[in-house]
Amino acid sequence: MMEIANVSFPEVFILLGFSERPSLEPILFIFVLGIYVVSVLGNGIIIVVSCVDVHLHTPMYFFLVNLSFLDISFTTSIVPQLLINLWGPQKAISYGGCVIQFYISHWLGATECVLLAVMAYDRYAAICRPLHYTAIMHPKLCCSLAFASWLGGLTTSVVGSTLTMLLPLCGNNRIDHFFCEMPLIMQLACVDTSSNEVEMYVASFIFVVLPLGLILVSYSRIAWAVLKIRSAEGWRKALNTCSSHVAVVALFYGSILFMYLQPARRNSHEEGKLVALFYTVVTPMLNPLIYTLRNKTVKKALRHIVLENCGSGGTRGDI
Repeated sequence: MMEIANVSFPEVFILLGFSERPSLEPILFIFVLGIYVVSVLGNGIIIVVSCVDVHLHTPMYFFLVNLSFLDISFTTSIVPQLLINLWGPQKAISYGGCVIQFYISHWLGATECVLLAVMAYDRYAAICRPLHYTAIMHPKLCCSLAFASWLGGLTTSVVGSTLTMLLPLCGNNRIDHFFCEMPLIMQLACVDTSSNEVEMYVASFIFVVLPLGLILVSYSRIAWAVLKIRSAEGWRKALNTCSSHVAVVALFYGSILFMYLQPARRNSHEEGKLVALFYTVVTPMLNPLIYTLRNKTVKKALRHIVLENCGSGGTRGDI
């Protein structure tokens, strides 16, 4: 019985990753490590600045804090193991580590889809209903929407990942990717996975397609409202309000759509790995840069905090 269990559920998985191109691995190690450090620092700064500066205690920055915390958690669930695998010949990850990785990545990926839709609704309320904005996006609703995003992502992860974890693998433990992803685990199964695939497609529709639809509806209403604005100042204000979020949505959904809709070619799987590397490592790093470089309010708040700390440090030094 113990032998059957060991065959069905291997002790370790082998993450092949980029092992077919060993000369590329040292370069990727330096690249991924640098991007990861910048990502954690950038998202951490967004969280600290948004919490410390009272001018940023608004719904938009409340959701941005959630997004930044999510990005740090998402990259941290994948990058450390990726760095270990890139550093040396050891490509193994324990069965438990693999399970934890695809539970967390599935949870946070679904949560981000819903959270981006919530942020689009917030921008719709700010531009299309400016006089009622504070009444619509009151703190209780904001907390409820954020909680629903996290809970929804957790629910679909628990259901989908648990169903996947129960599949017998019959000794198959080689994953041709750099992290444990639910569809790839399903491909290793030695039994029919039709019910798992149906659950995955339903969950993808609810947590990927529907949020994208809500985002498109929100921005179509925003575009209609902006077209009615006559002044150049009004146009500029509306664009500044939405441009950062639009850029983040385009990066996130663009990479997902490119990866899953690309035609099946001999090298399409390798391209898929690079695209996955982009949305798991690079995109979380770009999000804080987009929100800081294109947002005068965040830059002003960050400058104020830095000058205040430098000033207080100088005062203490004088004393």
